[in-house]
Amino acid sequence: MDRKRILLIVGGGIAAYKACELIRLLKKRGHTVRCVLTPAGAEFITPMTLAALSEQPVHTSLFDLKDESEMGHIELSREADLVVVCPGTANLIARMANGLCDDLATTLLLATDKPILVAPAMNVRMWQHPATRRNVARLRADDTVVMEPDEGIMACGEFGPGRLPESSVIVEAIERELARPIPARLLGVVAPPPPQGPLTGKRILVTAGPTHEPIDPVRYIANRSSGKQGFAIAGALAQLGADVTLVAGPVTLATPPGVTRIDIETAREMAAAVENALPADAAVMVAAVADWHVDAAATKIKKRADGTPPALALVQNPDILATVAHSARRPRLVIGFAAETNDVIAHARAKLTSKGCDWIVANDVSGDVMGGDRNSIHLVTTTGVEDWPELPKDQVAERLAQRIAQALTEQA
Repeated sequence: MDRKRILLIVGGGIAAYKACELIRLLKKRGHTVRCVLTPAGAEFITPMTLAALSEQPVHTSLFDLKDESEMGHIELSREADLVVVCPGTANLIARMANGLCDDLATTLLLATDKPILVAPAMNVRMWQHPATRRNVARLRADDTVVMEPDEGIMACGEFGPGRLPESSVIVEAIERELARPIPARLLGVVAPPPPQGPLTGKRILVTAGPTHEPIDPVRYIANRSSGKQGFAIAGALAQLGADVTLVAGPVTLATPPGVTRIDIETAREMAAAVENALPADAAVMVAAVADWHVDAAATKIKKRADGTPPALALVQNPDILATVAHSARRPRLVIGFAAETNDVIAHARAKLTSKGCDWIVANDVSGDVMGGDRNSIHLVTTTGVEDWPELPKDQVAERLAQRIAQALTEQA
């Protein structure tokens, strides 16, 4: 990769010391690193340490007269190729999500026209708190890349997700972000006004794609879902004027125009993102959520000399569809999907009852539907079953979006 300029914002937390290793690895890759140290970060690491490692001046104050005589905070925010926040504390993430700019770091983050990557580090309960999950979802919707923290023992002695990812993993994420096209919003491209239609003023939640449940750092449990049908449905709903939030598993599809996208990896992350996206007028739960997860190993599981496989204790994932259908903030219309390989209608009817949703969109995936471009569905409701012909997935999406618009209009 070509030599790039990284602006590193060091937040306040015990993980701040790991910024030293991150600087070393980035410089080893040939990148230039310039540091901004927050007041809280300065409680854990000194400006002199960062300056010595980066071989660049370290910036700490918004009111440095020498720098500000040349609008230094604007220059710093624009001269980098990527802004990296490491560690991203709960406080710093909250201030970023709400557009606060009361010190040099947050002013830079609001003034920059460059991509931003956040490597979070905090106590497990802080990371899992609904307020933090909302803030992370808002940042991701604004095209900020927020990494998932590692799981393990915290400095406070508690165990769970919240540890700063390893420096090598952060470097890989940085270089992926440097190679990614700059989002249109940062290029000053003005988005066209949202289309007006029968769903104007309606908020609709869509889930799509698979979930990946880690086994160890290199393996995971997954399924063959491509996300194509869910993304097509989100796009079709937006074209009818809906305010669409798309919670997407790990897929490489482009975000449909007019759709707010939240990327997740695991079923538990999807459950949290869905909860944060409520209330909504309708929920279309297309995602193929993994039924189970395991307690992931911290290091790669090695083959045993005697050839016996490791024992993986499967733990049931949250039932996102049933949770939404029985939520106090239940949407007026809850639609589930049933991907079956036999007895499609019977299984769909049973799911309609057991989950408590209004419609089930069922299909036979024993062929090449997963990953393909066509679909043949059965719309199962409490009043009967509609058998739709095989159609391209975008046409299935358009037809379903029209039915959703009709149902919501009739309920109004």
